[in-house]
Amino acid sequence: MGLQTAKEGIHQDFLAVAKLLRIAVTEGDPAGIGPEVVRAALASPQLSSACEFEIVGHFPGAQPGVPTKAGAQAAFTALGAAVEGALAGKFAAVATGPIHKARMREVGFLFPGQTEFFAERYGVSDYTMCLTGGPLTVALVTAHVPYHTVPALLTSEAILRTGLQLADFLALRLASYQGGRLPRIAVAGLNPHAGESGLLGHEDGALIAPAVLNLNKTGRAEFTGPWSPDTVFYRAAQGEFDGVVCMYHDQGLIPLKLLAFHEGVNVTLGLPIPRTSPDHGTAFELAGRGHADARSMLSALNLAAELALKNKASET
Repeated sequence: MGLQTAKEGIHQDFLAVAKLLRIAVTEGDPAGIGPEVVRAALASPQLSSACEFEIVGHFPGAQPGVPTKAGAQAAFTALGAAVEGALAGKFAAVATGPIHKARMREVGFLFPGQTEFFAERYGVSDYTMCLTGGPLTVALVTAHVPYHTVPALLTSEAILRTGLQLADFLALRLASYQGGRLPRIAVAGLNPHAGESGLLGHEDGALIAPAVLNLNKTGRAEFTGPWSPDTVFYRAAQGEFDGVVCMYHDQGLIPLKLLAFHEGVNVTLGLPIPRTSPDHGTAFELAGRGHADARSMLSALNLAAELALKNKASET
């Protein structure tokens, strides 16, 4: 058997195993754009062929653009079924469509978002909300909280956890196309100009800078910072950094969505089973009009498959 033939045989064997991996897909609120972007993404020729995808909890009959409690309950039930299937070994990953959080709260969904729901159902307390798309990957030390609470929630432990989970995520992905080098991770400051040597706030020097030193002691990535938030994302987009640790929600999501709104993916780091979602909401005003863009959902499905395959490979 020639070398090329042997390689092709190994590849086919791997795909045969991979085909056994199934990804759960929830459509989110049935009155939003979730169902249509899910269908479009599943029909795309760019969809990964390495895994199988299964829609969980389809809710027919919803009126596009008109959210109801019944639709919210269906979305909640679908999330529960996806988690149960994943915990039972049926699904190797979960990709979720967008939900309407206020409507979900009316039916007992007492979580700030799907990120926190999955963490609670998996029994995980150390997790990170991360978004990736285009030239940027950002991980959030604090996520769905009011801004006035952010400084009190920033701790050395939280920054360390976020940095290390981002490092592991980037290392997993970089191994495929960068020869397995250490990720280069920038840590953003909290205050303008990263505190301007204490003139604009003390958190950057007293808290974030020591956390960066501790992150570098782990040897898991090349961490630098704290960098001024008004320049660090430009530098990352230019290729200087592979990812950015951000102190709060919009610090990371505004530049990510500006540069990669239609390809961005939300991925929850720290879970035993990968979970991804598109970076947009329900967009009720677009539902049923045929204008919804499915690229972010497609990216979420493909990333879920990529992570599921890499998890499987690490087990063998």
